[in-house]
Amino acid sequence: MNENELVTLIRNDLEIELPVKIAGEELRSKLSAHIHHLIVHDFQKLVSVLYRIDVNEGKLKQLLKEKPGEDAGFVIADLIIERQIQKIKSRKETKGNNNIPEDDKW
Repeated sequence: MNENELVTLIRNDLEIELPVKIAGEELRSKLSAHIHHLIVHDFQKLVSVLYRIDVNEGKLKQLLKEKPGEDAGFVIADLIIERQIQKIKSRKETKGNNNIPEDDKW
């Protein structure tokens, strides 16, 4: 997986300024800070972003419940990163599957 692809996807979906070249832990930290900002200043936007990215609500609630002392921003950031990586992998798998018969294509 290309890290630039991940950063670009996160930057676009969350409307956050991020350098193109950013290490994994720094990405997680900056994303967590952005999430904290949304929690405090625009919670509805955070909910909307999580819905649009398709973060599993049940999984998020479960993790927050299981880790009451852990920083919620980091928990949410990890789920966002995980989901974006899943999307990238899925797109690459789908893109490589061009063996569909002409009659079955739309």
